[in-house]
Amino acid sequence: MQEGHVTVDAVEENCVLVGVITQDITEEQAHEYLDELEFLAETAGATTMRKFLQKLPMANPKTFVGTGKIEEIREYIKENDIELAIFDDELSPSQLRNIERILECKVLDRNILILDIFASRARTSHAKTQVELAQLQYMLPRLTRMWTHLERQKGGIGLRGPGESQIETDRRIIQTRIALMKEKLKDIDKQMAVQRSNRGELVRVALVGYTNVGKSTLMNLLSKSEVFAENKLFATLDTTVRKVVIENLPFLLTDTVGFIRKLPHQLVESFKSTLDEVREADLLIHVLDISHPNFEDHYLVVNETLAEITAKDAANKENIEKPVILVFNKIDAYQPEEGDMSLEELKKTWMSKMNNTQCVFISAENKDNIEELKSVIYEEVKRIFQVRYPYHHFLF
Repeated sequence: MQEGHVTVDAVEENCVLVGVITQDITEEQAHEYLDELEFLAETAGATTMRKFLQKLPMANPKTFVGTGKIEEIREYIKENDIELAIFDDELSPSQLRNIERILECKVLDRNILILDIFASRARTSHAKTQVELAQLQYMLPRLTRMWTHLERQKGGIGLRGPGESQIETDRRIIQTRIALMKEKLKDIDKQMAVQRSNRGELVRVALVGYTNVGKSTLMNLLSKSEVFAENKLFATLDTTVRKVVIENLPFLLTDTVGFIRKLPHQLVESFKSTLDEVREADLLIHVLDISHPNFEDHYLVVNETLAEITAKDAANKENIEKPVILVFNKIDAYQPEEGDMSLEELKKTWMSKMNNTQCVFISAENKDNIEELKSVIYEEVKRIFQVRYPYHHFLF
């Protein structure tokens, strides 16, 4: 167990989900976001009993939803003995206090739920340190709320990780802990930078994509290794690097943490060394779950996150756009309105022309069309290798 990191056994909790339909999103999108929040809650160990949505010009600055809606939620929670309410946006410290006072149950927002899932998924000292730092940074401005309410709560979702070990501490102690975690991560980041530099002249390829699109399954297939893969969000936190050889060409393949809508900025910052694997890759394989109804939104979320990652590095390095191979995974589960589509028909759809990048349709689970993917990867890695080491052209 990591020092200062208290582990709580998973507690099955019944919850309600709360979202708003603002002028920035459509009603359909709002329902999709709550569906994803339900999947997040399920991953954390909660069962969703009901979803509440309200149409507002903007979220209520005091209680997120309106007075009538918060009272409706309170009545449902009281009548059905609900322990937890999860809101689909970041709540301010004052909103958290107001909502908890009215609902008289544990209240979480989307950010702390994601942080909690990361805490339960962290396996190595590195991942645990990254998650603890993100949780502490999130907790600090909400310390008054945590102090007031934690002592009468029984643990469970949202309270894994450092939360419970900090109940009786003050702001100064938490700030000291944050400083300690930052120093520890600096040392780990330096070690990982050295590891990356020691990998020699091999071309680096990184798997990126929304969470739960099948990156780890694809990693296992290409590298013939056993990377943990599970049909849950954020099954992979620690970066895994494997040497892969296609025909006569070796390269390094990296599996990275999955992205998600509104990934807490504390996590983006604390997972810097993990994201450095993406930043320093020569080639990105962007994996999409073609069977998911919102894969286009997922595509945009990943691209926006990648832009954020690379923008931070643009001042120090030439801003050269990386080559990308777009991989549509799970074609075996794809059910278009037009009916079943063959591989050749898929290649003629608008999807094959997304972003003018190379595109391959596969099923990693069923190993469908993997040879074509290997061929595309081989040609791209070969091209990068030849540009970097032109005197090695005789190898091909």
